Amino acid sequence: MNKDIHWMQRALQLAEYGRGNVSPNPMVGCVIVHNDRIIGEGWHRQYGGPHAEVRAVEDVEKRNNGHLFSEATAYVTLEPCSHTGKTPPCADLLVSKGIKKVVVCNDDPNPLVSGRGIERLKAAGIEVLCGVLAEEGKKLNRRFFFSFTEKLPYVILKWAETADGYIAAENGKTVQISGQFSGVRVHKWRSEEDAILVGYHTALNDNPKLDVRHWKGRNPVRVVLDRHLRLPESLNLFDTSQPTFIVNYDRQTSFDNNSGRYAGQGSNTYIRVNPGNDEILQLLQQLSKRGIQSVMVEGGAQVLASFLKAGLWNEIRRCQSLKTIGSGVKAPLPEGVLTGSELIQDDFWTYYVKN
Repeated sequence: MNKDIHWMQRALQLAEYGRGNVSPNPMVGCVIVHNDRIIGEGWHRQYGGPHAEVRAVEDVEKRNNGHLFSEATAYVTLEPCSHTGKTPPCADLLVSKGIKKVVVCNDDPNPLVSGRGIERLKAAGIEVLCGVLAEEGKKLNRRFFFSFTEKLPYVILKWAETADGYIAAENGKTVQISGQFSGVRVHKWRSEEDAILVGYHTALNDNPKLDVRHWKGRNPVRVVLDRHLRLPESLNLFDTSQPTFIVNYDRQTSFDNNSGRYAGQGSNTYIRVNPGNDEILQLLQQLSKRGIQSVMVEGGAQVLASFLKAGLWNEIRRCQSLKTIGSGVKAPLPEGVLTGSELIQDDFWTYYVKN
């Protein structure tokens, strides 16, 4: 195996450890190698915290390997930043350590970086190689890349259906369809996304909390569609235990694009959309402005169908159980390309991506 590929695989593995903790930043890993031996490594662990390159450099120095920088190669899954944000520029850090070579998986689509980090490294006389395992890197950070290129959140549609194809009983009455282990998996998934979205009837009939109580991780922003503001304030969604965005036709909470990661964090925030065929697009644009890079849509059937009809989705995760109920609310039909499947207890999960 090519050595660059080998060490970049390790860097991508490290980057994965940041999943669910670093958004809206990307997951990034860094490995520093000297004579085919790792002398330091790190990953971006928490939004606002040290970047992967900083962690890796600190690791090199903790191992008393600092004298090896001038003959070492740094493998980084994303172009080192060249601007001061929450932390100083990582490109400058690598330059200051006299690193010999930097191998990069993906260029950074952020206009604040976008090639400037690589230029800074090259200007300092550092050898730079780009594009190693680029497709793997783009898949890892697909939410980050999609949100920058499309100016919309990455959308995952998730539902559970009975063996006879129903998502709920008659009149939308709740039915427990998936098993316990699938429930834990869904809570893990919630911790990995910025927001979880449900419609009016799901909120009213299920009274969901939309948290990650069965998994250790960050609670997502809750988004509920309540066009005419008729949902009772007693619902779990409005308990202010985590931020909730209420999408409606009438009311808008004032918002400053420069105010921070999320507007209304820890409170209920109202987002107004105009009635029409493009409501889903308006909603996603509003979420994007508020720093939301990914949304998992958990129902109900009408909301899922609206996203499918609008073509505004990226992935589908469908659970099929052995349970039958005979009648009820029909589940949507999945679209796109089947990418995989798995059995979790008695639940059969299938996964799709948009063509």
